[in-house]
Amino acid sequence: MEINLNEFKALKVSFKDKICRIQFNRPESKNTIDSQTVIELTKILNYCEDKMNIVVLEGNDEVFCFGADFKQESSSDSKKREPGVLYDLWKKLACGSFVSIAYVKGRANAGGMGFVAASDIVIAGENAMFSLSELLFGLYPAMVMPFLIRKIGFQKAKYMALTTKPVNVQTAFEWGIVDAFGPKSDMILGQHLARLTKIPKSAVVAYKNYMNKLDLSIENLESVAVSENLKMFSDKENMERISQFTNTGQIL
Repeated sequence: MEINLNEFKALKVSFKDKICRIQFNRPESKNTIDSQTVIELTKILNYCEDKMNIVVLEGNDEVFCFGADFKQESSSDSKKREPGVLYDLWKKLACGSFVSIAYVKGRANAGGMGFVAASDIVIAGENAMFSLSELLFGLYPAMVMPFLIRKIGFQKAKYMALTTKPVNVQTAFEWGIVDAFGPKSDMILGQHLARLTKIPKSAVVAYKNYMNKLDLSIENLESVAVSENLKMFSDKENMERISQFTNTGQIL
């Protein structure tokens, strides 16, 4: 499969030395996840399975990824939604045959936390913030939770979901959401990439396969997480809250 970099609209994609850098490219929508984002990410991550050793996922200085595109969720397009495809993307980051890195400089919220929690390594800037806002809309982070619990444990994941409060980068580091952070985050990322590129692809594949055998939680929880997500977005009151927010910016 060949990749034409010009075909990507929701993402900016570049390749160098077996490293694929993928940047969310919807700044006008806070890098929210729409159907086009999912389609493009699916294509590029499938390509990276065979061709790349490292995948870096990033946003911009203000926002990494703010979660689902509520405008699309409240439109007629929402009838076509397939949350399992997004779960599969996160599963690919967690279990695929490459080292996945989330590079977070701004806000990571709701579904954006799915990309963070699924990544092998998380590097952050000093202004990075992490949150789960779903309960404010009568929703809950059904698909994010298997990945987040796997990373930081049940209680801290539950606390984030219940309080809906943003967590700063220092706390995120202490909890294990973030692996390394600092004011010179580009340099920190570069140091990690310089080391990781020395690992042969065969070793990455063998290691990831072994780790997948040690923890089956993501695979085992997929069906319940996806079905819960579908149930939430089929609830009339939840959709009214989402529509109210997209139209007025106010939460019911």
